[in-house]
Amino acid sequence: MANMSYTNLVYHIVFRTYRSENTIVEEHEKELYAYIMGIVSHLIGKLYRIGGMPDHIHMLVSVPPAIALSEFMRRIKRASSEWLKENPHIPQFSGWGQSYAAFTYSHADIPIV
Repeated sequence: MANMSYTNLVYHIVFRTYRSENTIVEEHEKELYAYIMGIVSHLIGKLYRIGGMPDHIHMLVSVPPAIALSEFMRRIKRASSEWLKENPHIPQFSGWGQSYAAFTYSHADIPIV
């Protein structure tokens, strides 16, 4: 019998702006979400949903087992922070908060989360 591994790691992740500042402007949030989608894709993850408010973001993602969740989030936050700080439409963005919240779900829960 062949050695086969299977994982399906689905997380609802929430992360905030630095000091929960209202710096994600609605007019340009879709650009940010598309950029984060690209980062997730580059990390071989799958972004099911993304949305948020001026001070935080929610993502429903599958994280590949080869990368720790903490590293996954570090890369997303670092790359998106650099992009946001260079974006002239979001001049007041000063970074992401240090922490995040992550909740696991089964694949069957994706439509209702």
